Amino acid sequence: MNNYIKFGSLVAIVIGSLTWLAVGGIQETQSYFKTLEEVEKMDAKMKTKRLRIGGFIQPGSIERNGAEVKFTITQNERKLNVLYNGSDALPDTFKDGAEALAEGKLENDGVLHASTLSAKCASKYEVKPGGNYQRIDPKKLENKS
Repeated sequence: MNNYIKFGSLVAIVIGSLTWLAVGGIQETQSYFKTLEEVEKMDAKMKTKRLRIGGFIQPGSIERNGAEVKFTITQNERKLNVLYNGSDALPDTFKDGAEALAEGKLENDGVLHASTLSAKCASKYEVKPGGNYQRIDPKKLENKS
């Protein structure tokens, strides 16, 4: 009976430790998508959480200094300064007027210190209105190679 108690205690400790690590990891990587209007209304406690904020890159605001990139996100006439110092390279679509999504923590200086950054340029991929497009049969492409 004593062996069962030892084994049960060991299993309980292992399961408890794994649960504690999982919950802690989820809370650490959890981020909240917020608009700039919502950010302005947040309390101090919420501002310490990881935030994901989207908007458009203000033209002329991109400043590169080595691996560090500063820019401003705009959304409905609201602005937020962003400082990106992540390890990933900037997306090719990261340019003035592009839509961007920055993820990081809002510091006391009012700047979002982003560790993750993505950008897209939707107009680049839209079909031109009234364009004369024809469908290409994939089988014909296979025969050419």
